[in-house]
Amino acid sequence: MKTLIQNGLVVDGSGAASYKADVLLNGDRITAIGTGLSADGALVIDATGLVVAPGFIDTHSHSDLQILINPEVAPKVMQGITTEILGQDGISMAPLPVEYISPWRKNLAGLDGDSDNINWEFETTEGYLKLIEEVGPGLNECYLVPHGNIRMEAMGLENRLPNDEELKKMCQITRREMEAGAVGLSTGLIYMPCAYSESKEIIEMCKVVAEYDGIFVIHQRSEADTILDSMDEVIKIGRESGVKIHYSHFKVCGKKNWDKIEKVVELLEKAQKEGIRVSFDQYPYVAGSTMLGVILPPWVHDGGTNRVLERLADPKLRQKMVYDIEHGIPGWDNFVEFAGLDQIFVTNVKTSKNKDAVGLNLIQLGELHGKNPYDATFDLLLEEENAVGMVDFYGTEEHVQLFMKRPEMNACTDGLLGGKPHPRVFGAFPRILGKYVREEKTFSLEEAVYKMTKKPATTFNIVNRGELREGYFADITIFNPDTVIDKGTYTEPVQYPEGIEYVIINGSLTVAQGKHTGSRTGKVLRKKGTDVI
Repeated sequence: MKTLIQNGLVVDGSGAASYKADVLLNGDRITAIGTGLSADGALVIDATGLVVAPGFIDTHSHSDLQILINPEVAPKVMQGITTEILGQDGISMAPLPVEYISPWRKNLAGLDGDSDNINWEFETTEGYLKLIEEVGPGLNECYLVPHGNIRMEAMGLENRLPNDEELKKMCQITRREMEAGAVGLSTGLIYMPCAYSESKEIIEMCKVVAEYDGIFVIHQRSEADTILDSMDEVIKIGRESGVKIHYSHFKVCGKKNWDKIEKVVELLEKAQKEGIRVSFDQYPYVAGSTMLGVILPPWVHDGGTNRVLERLADPKLRQKMVYDIEHGIPGWDNFVEFAGLDQIFVTNVKTSKNKDAVGLNLIQLGELHGKNPYDATFDLLLEEENAVGMVDFYGTEEHVQLFMKRPEMNACTDGLLGGKPHPRVFGAFPRILGKYVREEKTFSLEEAVYKMTKKPATTFNIVNRGELREGYFADITIFNPDTVIDKGTYTEPVQYPEGIEYVIINGSLTVAQGKHTGSRTGKVLRKKGTDVI
């Protein structure tokens, strides 16, 4: 099938100046870009007044389970995303030994959800990626092998360091999963069991990843009080392993830490002068989103979710939790301290029993139940088996724009897809184009598109995508630069954006005149050699 896109303003993803041209597609490839193109029998799209750009690449996604249940992943496609990278934060679907399915589902639920409607016995990355292919994904999917899953397979969920044999096994598992097509390794050093590790463990795994020119994607140990020490650790990992470093959702949390921003930037630049390859992704909002369980002190998580629930049921241990939250623990990112109980909102729960909690902050949650906010929160986590999501407010617009303009930056959603989610699930990319390009003039249209397309493709070694070029795959997003904008709010986030008119994935029209066509022509992209194809 041929498709001819006529009269559009081509922003090709390279960062070069835009130009008027037609784009001709044949099957899943771009075959010509020029003026006055024609093709007999082609589907013609009139792009007059519209921008024709490469499909957007979301380098931090949490569709890992949703892709198997709702494979269209409409919240992503409707904002122009044609490729996303799963396996984030060191906690995801694979590898998953059969004996750990039950506890791991509980650990994963707050981040990626849970379902009884899939077969969880896929065991490895190879098995998981085959499941995605079988359902027919709505967009292209890449996968990072998660540190937590590797650790679990090698040594269980205990809070300890690996012995030499276990560390060797972790490296063997990493190699197996890279050979299966993983594009790199992820970790989340605030999440269990990743947080139990020290740098040596990660460096050894990253040495394996570096052999494939893969990437190490990290939710670093601190984005707040100890962020400078945390960044030093990450840079050390890059230096000693040779791996490419990519910081997830880069930011500095908490008003008292904003004076560290200048030093944070200096560390990025220092690392690059050393020859360490460094990049980061960012969502365009002043609030973040994760599992509500992260507000609990680290010791509460020792041994996995079942032990968390036991401790939440113990009144004396609850008192200790409150003390640690209110007084802090050195090296721990205390979400209550830098956001406040009134700026942490419940976004989703597992059962219908607590649906009335969704949308409330923790102060309001306490008022709803006639309890102090801590007990109300602990009760919610206990009743929902820790499967609760949250939104927390951490920063300022000035800081969002400062990092957005950095050369290391590319865009992402980092959206958790359940319940009443963070609005970034539906609108991160249109928000950049509407708010930060058109309204704030933070940077040019060409630079913004580059940070959404070629920049992430290059960072993750994704070949033949991320740019409008003859011979490249036909992943294309067509939008109205005068109207494109996110519509979701923190109170009503489930709203598709405006201005995304057409989305083409591997040559197939997936969004037409702002409506999803039902087409599912995504592919699983695997690392082969050093390339992701």
